[in-house]
Amino acid sequence: MKIIKRNGVEATFTPSKIETAISKANMTVEEKARLSPLQIQRITQSVMLSCEELGRSPAVEEIQDLVEKAIMAHGAFEVAKSYITYRYTRSLLRQANTTDDQILSLIDCNNELLKQENANKNPTINAVQRDYMAGEVSKDLTNRILLPKHIVDAHEAGIIHFHDSDFYAQHMHNCDLVNLEDMLQNGTVITGTLIEKPKSFATACNIATQIIAQVASNQYGGQSISLTHLAPFVQVSREKIQKAVREEMALLGIEPGEEQFRQIVEKRLAEEITRGVQTIQYQVVTLMTTTGQAPFITIFMYLNEARNPQEKQDLALIIEEMLRQRYQGIKNEKGVWVTPGFPKLIYVLEEDNITEDAPYWYLTQMAAKVTAKRMVPDYISEKKMLELKIDANGQGHCYTCMGCRSFLTPYVDENGQPKYYGRFNQGVVTLNLVDLALSSGKDMHKFWRLFDQRLDLCYEALMCRHNRLKGTMSDAAPILWQHGALARLAPGETIDKLLYGGYSTLSLGYAGLYECVKYMTGRSHTDPEAKPFALQVMQYLNDACRGWKTKHNIDFSLYGTPLESTTYKFAKKLQNRFGKIPGITDKSYITNSYHVHVTEPIDAFTKLKFESEFQQLSPGGAISYVEVPDMQNNIDAVLQVMKFIYDNIMYAELNTKSDYCHNCGFDGEIVVEEREGKLVWVCPNCGNTDQNKMNVARRTCGYIGTQYWNQGRTQEIKDRVLHL
Repeated sequence: MKIIKRNGVEATFTPSKIETAISKANMTVEEKARLSPLQIQRITQSVMLSCEELGRSPAVEEIQDLVEKAIMAHGAFEVAKSYITYRYTRSLLRQANTTDDQILSLIDCNNELLKQENANKNPTINAVQRDYMAGEVSKDLTNRILLPKHIVDAHEAGIIHFHDSDFYAQHMHNCDLVNLEDMLQNGTVITGTLIEKPKSFATACNIATQIIAQVASNQYGGQSISLTHLAPFVQVSREKIQKAVREEMALLGIEPGEEQFRQIVEKRLAEEITRGVQTIQYQVVTLMTTTGQAPFITIFMYLNEARNPQEKQDLALIIEEMLRQRYQGIKNEKGVWVTPGFPKLIYVLEEDNITEDAPYWYLTQMAAKVTAKRMVPDYISEKKMLELKIDANGQGHCYTCMGCRSFLTPYVDENGQPKYYGRFNQGVVTLNLVDLALSSGKDMHKFWRLFDQRLDLCYEALMCRHNRLKGTMSDAAPILWQHGALARLAPGETIDKLLYGGYSTLSLGYAGLYECVKYMTGRSHTDPEAKPFALQVMQYLNDACRGWKTKHNIDFSLYGTPLESTTYKFAKKLQNRFGKIPGITDKSYITNSYHVHVTEPIDAFTKLKFESEFQQLSPGGAISYVEVPDMQNNIDAVLQVMKFIYDNIMYAELNTKSDYCHNCGFDGEIVVEEREGKLVWVCPNCGNTDQNKMNVARRTCGYIGTQYWNQGRTQEIKDRVLHL
């Protein structure tokens, strides 16, 4: 069995160290208060059994907690006191330097906690290590100096999660909805170089990828662009090609007929669209930002966003090519076509593509095939979005999220016009609903009283985020604030006006609604008797956001947190504080946002319909998924799910499996097995367990991860049941 040391390094579990530590504490007390050698041996065995029952590698602190409890269970309170005092003294010494050990273990690539913190970062690469090292220094600075101690303590205890604290020292924000249209049509500046309006579709795609990289390096969350903003450049290229073909034909003395001329032009145009889309696909997966990873980019495909029939037809050409190339995938280092993590694709289901007789039904059929093979695109229902996203003018709007699920709230500018592109999210703080419930001890009065206290804590933490951004000069990130990605501010101007009035959002996240409801009511939130309480909790969170918004004129919005590594952290903290409670804290993870628990048997349609009610109450961010088997030979079933999404839920995705083993060429689902107290990935065909010799892709937080996950998230993936 393995353990996780304080600096994150994984090491072999050595029971004799427990015996030695207890024996040392034992010798410091009077003889009559001491434990016998047999009792020390039994305590050691008890701790070992408890660690094995965790089903994962325990942290040193967890083992020491178990030792304390076992000593006290034997009535040796003086020995326990001595042991606790020794721990406290050592803790004080460690606090003298909070970063050196972490950084050194990162450089040696043996920090198991940070190594699997982000499923889209490879921790063996210098750029990633540099980012993590900077992050550790930034976290240390944030925790010791920048944040109030009680917020840091609440974060460390797992009561709340202050997201992305490694970026807090800098004046950086979370997610963006990039105004690509403004930057392409009106020009932009990248690292001091003027970029004028592109003269072709291929050039527009190339510029778009450079913008994506620059934006990603100046914020820490997801970003989204729309293919609609590239569509006008198809006509630019068409006209350019028409001119070139006419000149060529004139030189050759050829006078082709109109139809033949059109075919030649459209053939060359199709080739350019292929090159342009290929530029986006390959640049995104090969670009590395200053954070040591590919940009967290989402590409929006929405036909009804086009402004005229010609633009809509051209947009359809781009979407078709984007789907075709994504179906193919990308080649790994062995030359095998595999599923890439990025870009994330979102396809809007609308009247023009949702029925067999619709003009763009063929695109929906293509999307279904890509989903079955590559897990994208995800789907937004124009119908449901227009119902739910109503602005101050009473009009509904359909628009993309910023990244994996963070949605802006409807906004009307000073001219009474709706605006979404160019807006952003200031940051997120997440409330652990499971800890809230357990802290109440099932006392409803105490639950709601504690709820208010925890919300006050979240509010204060969110205001720290807001105030950290106040006064930020546009010069801090010219690509964002001066050159069109988010605004066109003057040099030396602050971004303050963009932080108020709903232009940007602050997100109150929440996690573990299922466990919260299960503990308080004894039932899953899918149970009709427990569901009203679940909805009441959601409404309470929304009411808090509404109150804060009224007070500050800042658009606070409720956000269904996509826990990745944090799910493991929360689970461990809950077990430390409350023990292992069956059905509540007995897993190495807690449930994301409002989702149905991954182990709960439920069919795809019932799940989506149920979760649609919670999406309405999570306006700042929500996504639902259904877990499905290999659907490549059952595209009709995928299309039926898509039609159901269109009629019933705003935003959803289908999770399939798309893996590859380098050892034997197996192309299917690589599975998770428990071996020696640790969850490992195993090829079911040849037994390969070397993660460097397999490609695994799983969706864990809205994005597809390809760099593996911590033990908590891996257990959650292993526990998932099929919904179809």
